[in-house]
Amino acid sequence: MTEQEEKRESILKEAEKEVGESIETQKQVKKDKMSEEKRQAKQKPVLEKKESPLPKDARSFHAKYHKLLLLIPLAILVFCLIYMFNFYNQNGDFFAKDISLTGGTSVTIFGEIDLIKLKQELASKLNEIDTREIYDLITKEQKAIIIETKSDSGQTKQILEDYLGYQLTEQNSSFEFTGSALSQNFYNQLMLAILLAFIFMAIVVFIIFRTFIPSSAVIISAFADIIMTLVFVNFFGMEMSSAGIIAFLMLIGYSVDTDILLTNRLLKTHEEPIGQKLFEAFKTGMTMTLTSLGAVAVALLVVRSFSPILSQIFTILVIGLFFDVFNTWVTNASILRWYVESKEKREIGGVKK
Repeated sequence: MTEQEEKRESILKEAEKEVGESIETQKQVKKDKMSEEKRQAKQKPVLEKKESPLPKDARSFHAKYHKLLLLIPLAILVFCLIYMFNFYNQNGDFFAKDISLTGGTSVTIFGEIDLIKLKQELASKLNEIDTREIYDLITKEQKAIIIETKSDSGQTKQILEDYLGYQLTEQNSSFEFTGSALSQNFYNQLMLAILLAFIFMAIVVFIIFRTFIPSSAVIISAFADIIMTLVFVNFFGMEMSSAGIIAFLMLIGYSVDTDILLTNRLLKTHEEPIGQKLFEAFKTGMTMTLTSLGAVAVALLVVRSFSPILSQIFTILVIGLFFDVFNTWVTNASILRWYVESKEKREIGGVKK
């Protein structure tokens, strides 16, 4: 081996040695870095899974008995349907109507008048009378009275003037007369509007969720809200006006908002347990409902002394919102929990839907 070859071999060995040392250094740096990361990871506090602030007893109760809970709204709904069937057979309609829907005369007389004596006097002379007083919200002083009857305006005015002892003019009174044919036509249009609103609501719900059981649960809850509210109104003898029917139109919208929120929460998110999703939806939904309920209740207290129309609208909405809480968080929540848990079991078992 020549001197030149020995020199070349020596250079190669030194290069190999340097490369090896460089690789070992890189391995050691990488190893030290991994050790440091592990050490830091151990020092970091372990993040616990956020648990629902809802008491465990309440969560376990609903998880265990949600199917049995469905028997409560089912029994109430069956009772309401039977009540409505009997009411229709006795009265020929689903609710009692005032003169705005049947036709008749509405008289407003300004001033202080003994309402009890007036009603006793008119009971035998006018056909189906109803009286109300309008008073100042602060002083409670009577400002006017409202008389509604199915008798014609001429007869009503003559009887009132004979009783009061003075002539009724535009300065001290106001008369409104609605013909029966016009009232019936208006009533039919309002009922058609409610039917169409409910049908279109159902179509939109099916388009949003595209699943039969969750969509049906939303529609059943909205239907139950309307039926239960209507039974409550009939049971306490409230005569429905055109404003009352409009309130039921509004109630359809109020009924489905929390149901859609609940359904969307349970179906669209998968990273949380169903109990947690239910509780999160409950917090948001109850905040929405209580806000609406508070606003409507305050409005009812303000207008009940001077506006029978607004008073009836807000009364129906207050009743409907209470039933909405029941039907959303008992009826709909139980159906959805049953559906979601059954679906998860099928997926775990490898059974395709």
